[in-house]
Amino acid sequence: MATLTVWKFDSADGAENALGLLSELQKEQLIKISDAAYVYWPDDRKKPKTRELGKLTGAGVLGGTFWGFLFGLIFFVPLLGMAVGAAVGALAGSMAHAGIDEDFIHTIRQQVTPGTSALFVVSSEAVVDRVLEQFKETGASLITTNLSAEQETRLREAFGETHEEPLRA
Repeated sequence: MATLTVWKFDSADGAENALGLLSELQKEQLIKISDAAYVYWPDDRKKPKTRELGKLTGAGVLGGTFWGFLFGLIFFVPLLGMAVGAAVGALAGSMAHAGIDEDFIHTIRQQVTPGTSALFVVSSEAVVDRVLEQFKETGASLITTNLSAEQETRLREAFGETHEEPLRA
């Protein structure tokens, strides 16, 4: 089963600094990364900046549309008002059916604030104890949502992206 994992760091550069660790964990076959992106929010900015990690994951299975929409829902839609919020309601509903619900979005929105960062990873085949141990040493805190195969398919359908190979091990 694929898992969407969000690691929150108490510094704006924490997520970027953890990329080496994530890459090392993948080389050691302790986790299989299917897609990833991160958000960093410098103290002096009104909104966070985002970056996809194609260099770590290749093309990624979910793609830029997914990450852009997810980050928009979490960080930007609340700032844009009800009219825009209503316009994205159908896609947001698709995400809720895909395991990314309002509680998940609210939790991330509350925790990722100016001066922090977060690493978003879609993975499988994780040796959970070893991965958790390594990330906890960085001071990261963990928020996770497990995605079933059905939820993963719904996510792909919601964003019009198809892939030959499923995330499953």
